[in-house]
Amino acid sequence: MATQSSKNPQSSRAEHAYQQLLNAILSGELKPGSRIREVELAEWLKISRTPVREAVRRLESEGLICLVGHKGMAVAELDYQAVIELYQMREVLEAAAASLAAKHASEPEIYSLREIFNQEKQQDGNVATQAEINRAFHNAIYHAAHNRYLLKSLSSLRDAMALLGSTTYTLPSRSEAALAEHQRIVEAIEKGDSAGAEQAARDHIRQAQQARIRILTGELSNQAISPEHNS
Repeated sequence: MATQSSKNPQSSRAEHAYQQLLNAILSGELKPGSRIREVELAEWLKISRTPVREAVRRLESEGLICLVGHKGMAVAELDYQAVIELYQMREVLEAAAASLAAKHASEPEIYSLREIFNQEKQQDGNVATQAEINRAFHNAIYHAAHNRYLLKSLSSLRDAMALLGSTTYTLPSRSEAALAEHQRIVEAIEKGDSAGAEQAARDHIRQAQQARIRILTGELSNQAISPEHNS
């Protein structure tokens, strides 16, 4: 039987280009504000410009790439209002996921969540590792909720979160605070306390939002006093 890629190689190349570009954005290889040039991307991926163009359009429809005036396409940058809106939606979805996880998580899923939390407790301050474990922690809750539509919404939200830039764990004592917040979520899920898990998740995201605002306002202040922004 012919494979999907042999039936429609153009579609397969476009999907490959999409995944490569998405991964580059999520990993920070392509940072917010980075110019997107189809010719360069086609050379990088060793494919024609047509599938690259399709991939770029798809990422634009998802809000990860945008048109910047007459300069062409670029990785999207989030302004202050967009950050607030993103965290508002994150609070709603994460709270729902924690609540459903408390109701539906299996014993192996709860065990896995506790193990991830234990790994988090043992970290020695490596910000990149802490951020990676944090993603694993939240992903474990998403899957333990057992709701395919919620999972899809959270997946899109996590992609948009990549546009925020550096992790909030770069702030002093944020990792310790997040650990305590995670502990409340884990304990509520272990007890099957749906309301408690929901509230713990809401509190956690609100604290994360405040940390993000501190980073954002700090960056804005630095820009305001930078010589290149005073010209």
